[in-house]
Amino acid sequence: MKTNIKPQLTVVGAGPGDPDLITLKAIKALQSADVILYDALINETLLSYAPDAEKIFVGKRKGCYAYHQDQINELIVDRAKSKGHVVRLKGGDPFIFGRGAEEIDYVRNYNITCNVVPGISSAFAVPAYQGIPLTKRGSAESFWVITGTTKTHKLSQDVYLAAKSNATVVILMGMGKLSEIVRIFADQNKREVPVAIIQNGTTENEQFGFGTIETIEQVVAEQKLSSPAIIVIGEVVEQRADVTKVLNKIKEQVVS
Repeated sequence: MKTNIKPQLTVVGAGPGDPDLITLKAIKALQSADVILYDALINETLLSYAPDAEKIFVGKRKGCYAYHQDQINELIVDRAKSKGHVVRLKGGDPFIFGRGAEEIDYVRNYNITCNVVPGISSAFAVPAYQGIPLTKRGSAESFWVITGTTKTHKLSQDVYLAAKSNATVVILMGMGKLSEIVRIFADQNKREVPVAIIQNGTTENEQFGFGTIETIEQVVAEQKLSSPAIIVIGEVVEQRADVTKVLNKIKEQVVS
């Protein structure tokens, strides 16, 4: 039994799915963990960095919650007090639609030391794997990253504002609202704007479809694309770089 327990929480970003995209600092946190609370979108091979730690799945799959947020908060406190170092492992970056700040705000009330290890966000890593630059000179001077589903399960009002701009628009958790998103952009006379849908980005199961605001719903239906997926809207989609061969060559070199 562990003695001299020092309650500690480290909120760790696991990256977008490819296990090689986790940071060295995140690996060190996992290796020192006594307990790991992990979400649905993390690559579970990362758990092998902590073979002796207690591992608890607290994620959500297709609207089904293993634990609700208030239960997760209480679980963090309980395990930190009884076991020591709790790593809260989240997909992407924990401070981008990851509730990392909320969990830290809660546990600090219990005299628990808190740390954050940023992660590579799927918002920019997933498009990059398809050669899509979110900014490009002469095409896009900025980008929006928007949640497709708010706390009230409605589409973010920011989508309406983004549709009026010339910026690249990245929408996370938006597949269930795709028809609504398409309508908003079409109302701004942007039917010909390029769109990419990237499912399971950066993983071996990655699938993607390219179209325009006018055609993307048909593309999704034909290719049977679904969540988890990222929606990228903007001229940069059409100007994507050919990186697939480069990535495959890197993987071959690593394997050999």
